[in-house]
Amino acid sequence: MMISEIVIVRHPVSVCVPVNHRVTLSVRAEGTGILNYQWFTDDDQEVLGGTEADLTIKALKTQRYVCRVNDHFCNCAFSEWVKVKVLDIDKSGLPENWLGEPHIAENPKPQTFRQGTKFTLCCVAFGIPSPHYQWYRNGQPLPNKSGGTLQINRATAEHCGSYLCSISNVLQETWTEAVDVDMDQNPTAAPTATDKVALLIGNLNYSNHPPLMAPIMDVHELANLLQQLGFRVVSLLDLTREEMLAAIDKFIQLLDRGVYGLFYYAGHGYERVGRNYLVAVDAPQPYQPENCVCVQRVMLSMQEKQTALSVILLDTCRKCLYFSIQRYNQDCITSGIMPLGPSGNTVYGYATCEDAEAYEVQDGGKSTGIFTKYLNKHILHTEKVTHVLEKVSEDLGRDPLVKGKQQVEIKHTLKEPRSLADPVRTTGHTRELHKREACWRQANELPPKKQLMFVCGVEVEVSFSALFSNVLVAFATVKTKGPQTEDLTLTLSSIPSMEDIFSSAGRSEEMDSLLFNRSDNPDCTIQLCALQKLTKTLVIKVELHYTNMETRQRQTDRQQVDIGRPLVASCKLYTRSHAATAKKQEVASAQSLGAVASSKPKLRQTPAGPCRPFTRKAECAAKVAVTRSNEPEENDENELQFLTLLD
Repeated sequence: MMISEIVIVRHPVSVCVPVNHRVTLSVRAEGTGILNYQWFTDDDQEVLGGTEADLTIKALKTQRYVCRVNDHFCNCAFSEWVKVKVLDIDKSGLPENWLGEPHIAENPKPQTFRQGTKFTLCCVAFGIPSPHYQWYRNGQPLPNKSGGTLQINRATAEHCGSYLCSISNVLQETWTEAVDVDMDQNPTAAPTATDKVALLIGNLNYSNHPPLMAPIMDVHELANLLQQLGFRVVSLLDLTREEMLAAIDKFIQLLDRGVYGLFYYAGHGYERVGRNYLVAVDAPQPYQPENCVCVQRVMLSMQEKQTALSVILLDTCRKCLYFSIQRYNQDCITSGIMPLGPSGNTVYGYATCEDAEAYEVQDGGKSTGIFTKYLNKHILHTEKVTHVLEKVSEDLGRDPLVKGKQQVEIKHTLKEPRSLADPVRTTGHTRELHKREACWRQANELPPKKQLMFVCGVEVEVSFSALFSNVLVAFATVKTKGPQTEDLTLTLSSIPSMEDIFSSAGRSEEMDSLLFNRSDNPDCTIQLCALQKLTKTLVIKVELHYTNMETRQRQTDRQQVDIGRPLVASCKLYTRSHAATAKKQEVASAQSLGAVASSKPKLRQTPAGPCRPFTRKAECAAKVAVTRSNEPEENDENELQFLTLLD
């Protein structure tokens, strides 16, 4: 019998579908005898039950698939990789008997731009196979404009006109609505910034409080959007109180007259005596204000820099926690922005109103805070920043999941039509600009790629990607196989060993969703988290395992790569922590000497009630009379008493 090779005669095709839609991927092959099939995902995992030529799945998240076809004669072939792109957007107009023809879910919207600025047109369509996009201006196709988003940088009068997009696949061609793009002929003197910087903090893995899921995606997506707006962004996950204060100190140092500064926090929080507090991951159970970070102190520090715009966005709870020894006091002092003076251009956006909770939900296979979900939807708009937050508030108010439970609160001292999309003008501020550039580059600069040549002749490339400013991902890829090697595998580790906050159930899938777009398909990856704790250089250990074709024995070769102090590790945030620890030890020593002369019993503390599920609230200690040292606290509120509350 003549044994022929397996030939894939029809490959599966990529698709773009709404979330929860059922999709069938198909492959057809020819070969000798009975053919067997096995489908895989892009993380090299076998699809459970995927052993037929047709694979039917419920699309929950964007993912890539491939099918292996083999016979009983040790022959095999692989189909082409295909992507199942899942969009969590309005699908109300999708026909009930939809066959896969392009269906437009979002049409582009008219735009008016100022000379030299950019404008963006977007359209989104479902399709099986995935649709192809082609943009037109005034009836003429635009070369190399074949994506769902059309962006023109430094637009001029020649970019004005009527735009539409052709969307097609093998089943049908359809067209979006035509929209006009015009240039503002009489622009007013638009506000500008001398620079734009942002600090984003997301706390999720708490030592003594319920963990959260949403800050991973919330911080990552918001950081990408702010970078599109021209912000220099530092994004950090899972910080202790001292690390939070150190990062905020670095952020405040970058602010100056004319700068736009934005501070964002997602995690546990609470409100007490009119003050808002952010809970660090190392906060004890129960905690006191001195275990947390006071938001009003951050705001005051930003205003003292006389920035052109200060924005504070908090996706956290505001349950009013003021306890006496016997009872819970409902009459909390009303909170508010505490401006340095009548000016300030400060915008304060809270995910929820006073004495309420903020919610996070599973949304299309990923976790997200509801406030940040709608914030990311509108933040690229060129409107006044308060108008953007008003749209966020309107959308959140219509969401049936939190209607009547969560309501955005916006307060501001904004006296100019400032927008997060305002352009940057650096004239006359070069010295301060260079300082900010150096600091931003230091916290976001990736180690260079490394080429490793092993004795066995195998060449391995080690490359890097930053998901956050304190989370580095290392990729190892075999570039060249040795002449006498086969069955190659790679493993990566680090010295010192770094915590992987994405290894727990549910979080590894979200990490995969951030990484799956990499086109080079590395052979091995490792996530290096909590880089802010590094006190020395970081070393990547690369182990190559292979079979020697002559001896048929498995062998292992090792090499190390010293990558220094990458990303935020170079900022040495731990130095503040060391200084604070020494200070606390000194105070504790003095208190212990005083305790020898006193035999008074300790007052009993009454803890707060348990937190509700799916909210961003931890547990605060009762307010009791306690002995305090003469050392000033970071959250001492006495200094803030002279400030005036906004109505």
